[in-house]
Amino acid sequence: CNKFTQGFQNIVDAYGVACYREVNPAPFTCITFPFLFAVMFGDMGHGLIMFLFALWLVLREKQLEAKQNQNEIFTTFFGGRYIILLMGAFSIYTGFIYNDVFSKPLNIFGTGWRIPESNARYDREALIKSVRIKLDPNDTFLGATYAMGMDPIWQLSSNKIAFTNSLKMKMSVILGVAQMFFGIALSFLNHRHFKKPLNIFFNFVPMMIFLFCMFGYLVILIFVKWIKYSSSESHLAPSLLIGLIDMFLFNYNKYKPESEHDPSKPEEKVFIYSGQEGLQNFFVILAVLCVPWMMLAKPFYIWYQGKYGQIPSSQNTPLDDDDEEVMFINLSTPIPPANGTSTFSTTYNSSTSEFKHQPLSVNSGDLLESGEVIHNENNGPLHSETGVHEEHNDFSEIFIHQVIHTIEFCLGCISHTASYLRLWALSLAHAQLSEVLWQMVLRIGLRSFSSAWGSIALFIIFQVWAGLTVMILVLMEGLSAFLHALRLHWVEFQSKFYDGSGHMFVPFSFSYIVDHTVED
Repeated sequence: CNKFTQGFQNIVDAYGVACYREVNPAPFTCITFPFLFAVMFGDMGHGLIMFLFALWLVLREKQLEAKQNQNEIFTTFFGGRYIILLMGAFSIYTGFIYNDVFSKPLNIFGTGWRIPESNARYDREALIKSVRIKLDPNDTFLGATYAMGMDPIWQLSSNKIAFTNSLKMKMSVILGVAQMFFGIALSFLNHRHFKKPLNIFFNFVPMMIFLFCMFGYLVILIFVKWIKYSSSESHLAPSLLIGLIDMFLFNYNKYKPESEHDPSKPEEKVFIYSGQEGLQNFFVILAVLCVPWMMLAKPFYIWYQGKYGQIPSSQNTPLDDDDEEVMFINLSTPIPPANGTSTFSTTYNSSTSEFKHQPLSVNSGDLLESGEVIHNENNGPLHSETGVHEEHNDFSEIFIHQVIHTIEFCLGCISHTASYLRLWALSLAHAQLSEVLWQMVLRIGLRSFSSAWGSIALFIIFQVWAGLTVMILVLMEGLSAFLHALRLHWVEFQSKFYDGSGHMFVPFSFSYIVDHTVED
């Protein structure tokens, strides 16, 4: 690690230290963590404040390190300066996508809506008489895709929340399912590296199929709905949530093809594409079949191999998740025979590159190179490797372990996908809090600017607004978004592939041995 990635590595190590040669999620966390944070914290103004503060810490890091500030809060911020820097940069980007600067839009590319002068519904007299005007997209929308981000007119509309909720909710599901697919894909690298083909065929493959049939298909429908239905056909667009529920209930009684749909019957539902019912039934059946595939195939396969002599001994069928853990045996370690008779042990001398035979007697003792005899009165194995795992071949325990793993994954697919909706919820809360501060604090000062004491009142009110913005929206909301992004990485992402049961490397040191006890 370097000083840039150390902060992200500390986030991963707080969950658990990686095992030897296990995929380390820290390089991916360097991008996904600040991005998911920014999805919940998207505001160009607040992101700029955070970015400038972190940039100051980065540019003056040598001077600040020399001062050795003992303040715990400042030390925490300074240690995570590169994390804060990326979180601020990504927040500026997502704020640009949301077109949100302190709850106000930027009119950079204009708007895609126009009020036609020839239409009597939008003439000057109608505009003067009306407090609110409802724009018909068939008459006022130009039909062109906005250049980048959201059209600024949505910030002025009364149904802004309904529009942004729909957009951010779908984006949360897309990002969440994509990250879960990526986590399962990383588990394939672990299985392949540790040579665990059973985990590939009986865990990785059905997990990918199950997740795709459940929510990967939903993501595809989201993009199809965005692309297929224009403003003039928006009334035909079905609800994806209701459609997903009907898919698993096999409820298609009220569905009609678009050619047979009657607009006067709102209770009728429309298929998005032809053959949708058959394909969705296939996906549901395939997802159901993946459950016994994950639950039963692996333990029965191991049982079959053990029963019909495919596995030499019970040590080749371990219980835990490391089902195909390789046993490492030191070639220089004498291995006593099972019958307790005298024999010869073979050791390898690395300095002379020669093999040397030594007499070995389990009943009397082991003869070492130094000539010292170590007696073994229990006729047990005298030499053992601490890294060798004792493995079991109890079918019931293997079966129970696989059942728990299957139930955890299947329920986790649903709960974890729902958990990613926090991206939408916190983004909505952040935008609404920012708008409340603007409407109830700074707007009062701007309205009083025309009076004699307006400039003084505006100065005071601006200080209050700026202080509340930094304390509430940047610090408190930033901490909240940070913790939620942390949970998404620890639970929803890393649980798909990361074991985290390793130990931090500590170099050998005589001084450490002298200063610490055995328990340490």
